[in-house]
Amino acid sequence: MAKMYHKEKSIQIKSSASALFNNLSVLRIAPRCLTYFTVVHANVVNMVSASWDGLNYSHRQLQSKEGNVAASSSLIMQAAWCVLPSRDLLVLTSQKGIQMYESDGSIMVYWHALDTPETPTAQAMFARGIAAVGDAYICVGVSFGSVLVFDIPSKGSNITLSEVLEEHTEAVTDMAAECSGSMEYIADLVTSDDSGLLCVWKSGGDFQLLNKIPGFDTSCSSVKLWKGIAIAGYSTGQIRLYEAITGILHAEVNAHARWIYSLDIAPFAGLLLSAAEDSLVRVWHLSLVPETNSVEIEHLYNECVTDTQICGAKFCDGDGCAFAVTGYDLSEIIRYTQV
Repeated sequence: MAKMYHKEKSIQIKSSASALFNNLSVLRIAPRCLTYFTVVHANVVNMVSASWDGLNYSHRQLQSKEGNVAASSSLIMQAAWCVLPSRDLLVLTSQKGIQMYESDGSIMVYWHALDTPETPTAQAMFARGIAAVGDAYICVGVSFGSVLVFDIPSKGSNITLSEVLEEHTEAVTDMAAECSGSMEYIADLVTSDDSGLLCVWKSGGDFQLLNKIPGFDTSCSSVKLWKGIAIAGYSTGQIRLYEAITGILHAEVNAHARWIYSLDIAPFAGLLLSAAEDSLVRVWHLSLVPETNSVEIEHLYNECVTDTQICGAKFCDGDGCAFAVTGYDLSEIIRYTQV
């Protein structure tokens, strides 16, 4: 275990984390030496801005909205920052719709209500799964399987719903854009659903479906895309690494004893973070082996957050020098930095 992390002082939040997949989002603002964190609790998003020296914290709470109604009882499913070349937005998804804010949470720039089905369905309605893709798109998943593609202008609130992708038949769980920063990979979006199905896309004026990777009826709760590799975490505690375009399975790891709630990648270092209901956070190293055209995964580090059902884990930078963790019912964000 070469790289080790040590625990820093936790950041207190106003209310505890709900038991939702991927319930932590992190945005690093280097010019201002700040890191923003968001954690969802019921119908509220706790947002913390933390200075890098650990001396200053500021808190904000965002309520779920329904159109013009200021606050509502609608449960928020996810909050995530979307980083595009021209702007960063904070996106909230709930049972009623999708809210987009300026990155500091100060101004809501867009609201999209979910279409209520004409006939009441047995399944709950909500939006979940958020990703910034390409130069100007934000994609958001919906419980009936659609993926909504929003076209984002470089400033202002003239955001439009440009396309609806209809390949999933189960509720969308998560999605991720290619995070290596390289333009050489054709696939730049992967979406996952409750049946474990992965859909691989190429973004553009019209999004193209490149591949569908079956999930064998085990829910995929978290997914990442790095250097053309789709990395998926499942309800079985397994992590699978697929070549996104061909669907070839490169590796399968029994990573956790319980449901995986969160995966994250530090793209510059090839580090993978996995966190699950079994109270464990694990750090892995991924490497591409060009000679054999394969991917290797090596386990580097373990951290046990005792008696905690972990629901969010994110690296705080692209090198994996630090990561943060949230847990169900915990009113704090736990941070670890490399020794």
